[in-house]
Amino acid sequence: MDDILRDIAEAYEDVRNDATPTTWAILTYDENTIVLGGTGTDFDEFKARFNDEERLYGYLRMTTGEEQSFKSKGAKFVLITWIGANVSALKRAKVSTDKTSVKSVLQNYALEIQTSDIHELKECHIKSLLVKAGGANYGTGAQRD
Repeated sequence: MDDILRDIAEAYEDVRNDATPTTWAILTYDENTIVLGGTGTDFDEFKARFNDEERLYGYLRMTTGEEQSFKSKGAKFVLITWIGANVSALKRAKVSTDKTSVKSVLQNYALEIQTSDIHELKECHIKSLLVKAGGANYGTGAQRD
């Protein structure tokens, strides 16, 4: 069990580290144990992991901020709890208690999403939720020359 927690904690730190290219980590289940399911840099690869048969926890780094100013750009983190539409009621119920353990390791995030709707995992949708959660939206959506 300690090795599993160490792997998850290392993946969490890797996603949070601006010096590494890693932007996401997925936690999944091996039977009833939460394990590291993978890490990566490509959002489409991240999103492809979510399907109707799975229970997953995703941790994602996204950059938000004003297009014209490097100073106002910043990394924001998202915790996603996914319960696929075909997951049994018993396994669904277990997610709510397991999430406490997940949050004990994945502690820092600006936004938490719980969903079973793949449309809520569109990159632009998550960024817009992050902007709303951040309180200020200085970006115009267009870059100036």
